[in-house]
Formats: sequence, C-alpha cells, structure tokens
Amino acid sequence: MSLEESLAEVYRRIEANADNPVFIHVVPKGKAMERAKQVESLPKSLPLWGKPFVVKDNIDVEGLPTTAACPAYTRTSSRTAFAVRKLLDAGAILIGKTNLDQFATGLVGTRSPYGACKNAFDPAYISGGSSSGSALAVALGLASFALGTDTAGSGRIPAAFNGIVGLKPTRGVVSTSGVVPACRSLDCVSVFAPTVSEALQVFEVIADVDEEDPYSRAEAPVSLPADKFRFGVPAHPEFHGDSGYARLFAQAIVKLRGLGGTPVEVDFAPFMEAQELLYGPWVAERYAALEKHLPDMLPVTRQVIEAGRNFSAADVFKAQEKLTQLKRRVQKLFGTFDMLVVPGAPTIYKISEIEAKPVELNSRLGRYTNFVNLLDLAGITVPAGLRPDGLPFGITLIGPAFSDRSLAILAARFNAEKLDRDEPTMVTSWADPKDTMVQLAVVGAHLSGMPLNHQLTERGARLLKAAKTAPAYKLYSLGEKPGLVRDGNAKIDLEVWEMPARRFGSFVAEIPAPLGIGTLELEDGQKVKGFLCESYAVQGKEDITRHGGWRAYVKTRK
Repeated sequence: MSLEESLAEVYRRIEANADNPVFIHVVPKGKAMERAKQVESLPKSLPLWGKPFVVKDNIDVEGLPTTAACPAYTRTSSRTAFAVRKLLDAGAILIGKTNLDQFATGLVGTRSPYGACKNAFDPAYISGGSSSGSALAVALGLASFALGTDTAGSGRIPAAFNGIVGLKPTRGVVSTSGVVPACRSLDCVSVFAPTVSEALQVFEVIADVDEEDPYSRAEAPVSLPADKFRFGVPAHPEFHGDSGYARLFAQAIVKLRGLGGTPVEVDFAPFMEAQELLYGPWVAERYAALEKHLPDMLPVTRQVIEAGRNFSAADVFKAQEKLTQLKRRVQKLFGTFDMLVVPGAPTIYKISEIEAKPVELNSRLGRYTNFVNLLDLAGITVPAGLRPDGLPFGITLIGPAFSDRSLAILAARFNAEKLDRDEPTMVTSWADPKDTMVQLAVVGAHLSGMPLNHQLTERGARLLKAAKTAPAYKLYSLGEKPGLVRDGNAKIDLEVWEMPARRFGSFVAEIPAPLGIGTLELEDGQKVKGFLCESYAVQGKEDITRHGGWRAYVKTRK
C-alpha cells in the first residue's frame, strides 16, 4: 500500500468515526496528501517516515488553531511546538488536533464544548482524559501514534481505558514549549501508541533539550534491573468495588512474578499525601496561568481552577516544604523496591455517571496518577487484560526520574514485545507480540470467505473455531447482511475469531446501526462478544432461521 493509499484509509476511518468527537481540527485531506508527497522525497531511514500522527489541541502547530477546548481562547499558532517539530523532521505526517478536557483540567474526556469522547470499547463509558482524543485516535486506528499532555494522569488514564500504551516521560525530558500550560512546573508531553516499541520510538525522537524551555533538562539515564527486580504494590489497593479491575491487577502481579519480579507491599500514605497537594496549593499555578479565561470556561472547569484563588503565598511555600519531605520519604521507599506498579485507574465510569457527579468521580480516578509528576517520577501504562464486560484494564509502571527507558524495557516484556537488550534506547524488533486477545463471534459478512472478512484479518485476527449459538436465537436477512436476535429457539452457525484487544475498538467503530456488539451464548455454554441486531430492525424482514446460518442462506440465493 502506498503512502497516499494509507492516508486515504486514515481519512476514511476518520469519517467512519465522526459520531465520536475525537478531533477539534482535522488537517484537510489535500494538505495531508501534499505532505505525503514531500515525505516521499525524504530518506525512508527516517525513524517516523510516513507515519500519521495527531496532537492534543493544547499543543501549537503553525498555521492551525489552538483551542484548549475553549472556543473563546482560540488562536492561530505562529510557531510549532518543539516536540511536534521533532516529529515532522523525523518524517511523520500530521493529521489533526484532538479533543480534550478543557484546559487539560480533568481525567474523564467529557469536559469539552466539542463533545464528550466515547470509550473505544463501549461508547457508554468515558474515554478518560484529559488527552481523550489523542488516545482514541490511536485506539481506533486513526493514527499511528499521538501526543498528549500529562499533569495529573492525562497521558496514562486514557491509555488504560482504551487498551493502548501511554508513556509519560520524566518532567523536562520532552520540552513543553508551545503547550498551553496547566501547571507549567509539572506539565509533561506524553506519547500514545499501540505498543511499547512504537511509543519508545517516538520518545527517542522528541526527548531533547530545548534552550527556550526553562523547565527543559538533559537526561541522566537511570538503569533498573530487567530480569530480577522488586516491584512495589499498594498494601491496600482501592478499586471502589470494581471486582473486575481488582482481579486483573492481581493477575498482573502474578505475571510480573513470572517475569522475575518480587512484589513488595508498600505503605501508600506518602503518595496519597503528595496527591492531595496537587489539587491544593498547586491549583494556584493553574489559576495564575488561566485567570483571565475564567469567564469563558465550562462551569466544572471554572469551579476547579477558581479554587486556586483561595491559596496564599504562605500556603504554597508550606506545601513546597511538605513536598520536599515527601520526596525524601518516597526516595527511601524506592530503596526497598526498583519500581512501583499500580492500576492505571481504580475503576471506570459511564458518561452518565460522570455527568451526575463530575468532580467527585473525576477525583477518584487520579488515585494512582496524581502524585507522579509532583514527586518527579517517570511512568508508562500498558494494557493488562479485559473486564468480563470487555472493557480494558491497564497497569502503570512508575520509576525514579530518568528511568523512562528501563521502565519501557520491562513494560515491553510484560506486553510480550521484544526489544534489543544491547541497544535499549532503540527499537529493533517486536515480532509476534502476544496481545491481550478478544474473542468475537461473527454470523454474517465477516465469516471467512465473506466480503467483510478482511476487517478481521487486517487487524491480526485469527479463526479459532466454527460453532453454533445456544438454541435461543433467530436470524433475519437485512439485505446484504444478517440480523441475529435473541428471540427464538434455534441454533445458528457462526465462527469464533480472536483479535488483539488494541485493535478491537477500531473494528467496533466500523459497525453500522442497527448492528452492534453484545454477548452471545454458544451451544456449549461459553459466552463471547458477538454481533446482535436491534429488534426493531427485523420487523417485516425475511426470517431465514430455517437455513441455520448466513452462509447456507447465501447459497440458496445464488
């Protein structure tokens, strides 16, 4: 497939996902094609040659609007952010700027006048934020990678909620010049990618000292043990009653033990104390940067940032002293383990639940992320399985400042990716990654040999078995596809496929109404995700249940 053909497919997918407000601004297709022609003339040895990417719309790109999800703030940028320039120089192709929680204030992805972003696996649930659109662009297959920002978890929580990798660098290693500030002293530019390998490849390009950024600093790489290591885990992890997340976290600990790790229970109190400071005196930094924009903000955003005016200079100095003490306590803890491993988030909520309790539930989500930048730590979030309802779960590996690459090496092992151990700073191979897999039952045009089967195979899916439903279904003809409903007493032929979880979201996004993904019961009692049709759509349609399946029915038509 040529570069132009690849870009055409990207824009087709963007159109197919138009009902999910991933983007605030899409680069016109013609301009992207012009950029592709320029890239064609560049050496293919460039590390990101021809890769389409997106950036969060609080990051400047020359000639494009920056909104920070606040229409009244909108301005056309005269310069391109340092990190974005590095990506363009490496041969990448910018596709657009993505939706976010307004002024990067929120962990939910719903605080935007451009629309609430929907989870890639289930649209009833939140995408996570504030880098919601950037995470979704990767999860839905609309971009090879994306840039977000991360002050309190905005580059990790959306990764965990959408089954992708979120790399949050050590503060200052990636320049934030050209980024609308949230808490300037804490802000980081983060990377979203389908795999650790790809995230690390992007990180290698953008990690550089920027003389124009006062917070930029040179790396002093810290090596962590790779094979025999100790990892801290919260002594009493909180999941707010989410048994699915609790079970998956326990399984992740078992998996890390299998990789040579020894778990060490950690008193989480110092981390929680640091977390409380972020939405205490540090809100004053947000207030200082954004005070003049308060009248233009959404009510919930204004409520959070306005609280910054309640803190005095004395409060800030007291908090700085307390943070220094907490850093020492945490440093001692890191003497008992090599890295900290925590859930990506304690649970996940539906959009409707967040709308009902926007501040309370948002605050809960930051339990395992809010303290990281305050304590000057590095972090990377990776997929770690699916809840019984099919929603992703992730874990976050957290290490001392400048341990970014060492954390990535372990994260790649956890993700069953192969990195060259002799050259850990560069990706050399990642063949046959053993992804977390989703089983999916198909009954119609996605069957092997059928017209839409390519939508499975191009995402790395493989056929597991031919099977039948439990005797509880009916099948109808909707023209060129069937509609399966649970309203009968027949067994219907189907195929069960297995697909990487990180590709599942983009597959679901292509399914048109009235079809959707629900839970099917098989003849042997197994329950898997599968195609179901809304009952209203089969009214007056031909009942083809007697044929036993779509393939048999199609043969009769021929």
